Amino acid sequence: MNTTVKPIPPDTHTVTPHLVCRDAAGAIDFYKKAFDAAELTRLPGPDGKLMHAMLRIGDSKVMLADEMPNCGSFSPVALKGTPITLHLYVADVDAAYARAIEAGGKAIMPPADMFWGDRYGVLEDPYGHRWSMATHTRDMTPEQMDKEMKEMMANWKPPGQ
Repeated sequence: MNTTVKPIPPDTHTVTPHLVCRDAAGAIDFYKKAFDAAELTRLPGPDGKLMHAMLRIGDSKVMLADEMPNCGSFSPVALKGTPITLHLYVADVDAAYARAIEAGGKAIMPPADMFWGDRYGVLEDPYGHRWSMATHTRDMTPEQMDKEMKEMMANWKPPGQ
């Protein structure tokens, strides 16, 4: 047998998010509705929990599993939040954001035009993961981004003021 195994599986990026979810099966259903995810793999464990799953969202793969506290694997729900945001580029951020909210996502920041050239919004899925969603609308030079960022900051008011 003369088979060469590649160190990175074909059609897989070097960095692949691996999400820990409370109710990973429910999360898969949400990602299918919200982000048009395709389920590639599902490996249930002996106790009914999901040991491993693989989805494709756009051209990227996302792995997920159920939380298993006895193994030190906790979801954002158990941790009461997450410092990580997954970034998702889409063709129409307004439509994709609306679909994700309709599927059960929580609006954090509705889509708006940003100084770096994207129309951008943020939501939280029902499993505690944060997703930023964007459509690139303008190619910007670093100088243009710097100028627009300074203009934005000069007019910015903290929430509630």
